[in-house]
Amino acid sequence: MQFNHPPSLEDLQAMAEAAFSAMPEALREAVRGAAILVEDVPDEETLEAMELQHPWELTGLYRGVPLTEKSHLSVPSEPDIILLYREPILVEWIETGEDLFRLVRNVLIHEIGHHFGFSDEEIARLEGEG
Repeated sequence: MQFNHPPSLEDLQAMAEAAFSAMPEALREAVRGAAILVEDVPDEETLEAMELQHPWELTGLYRGVPLTEKSHLSVPSEPDIILLYREPILVEWIETGEDLFRLVRNVLIHEIGHHFGFSDEEIARLEGEG
């Protein structure tokens, strides 16, 4: 995909949806019901909670209860959300030269990995499979 302008929120949302659609059905089914949202940058509250100084330090975030901590008896208080942050992703894209679709896919996989309670090593293996 070529861009004559910085990719918009809608462009990244479309990439995230395409990347999600291309994932194995079992993985998609396991996160069914989770919303995938793209925002420009993390808000101040998120940065403070994550102890980050700059919004470009965070490309994505999983908000919800990981499957490893869910109980069949518990009632979810909020829906699970996978957030992708446009500006930090674009900064990483520019700095690394990584293919933008692959970068969006990897951030999405990373956040889905948190849903499953995967370790960073397990997530890195999943990212390398695409």
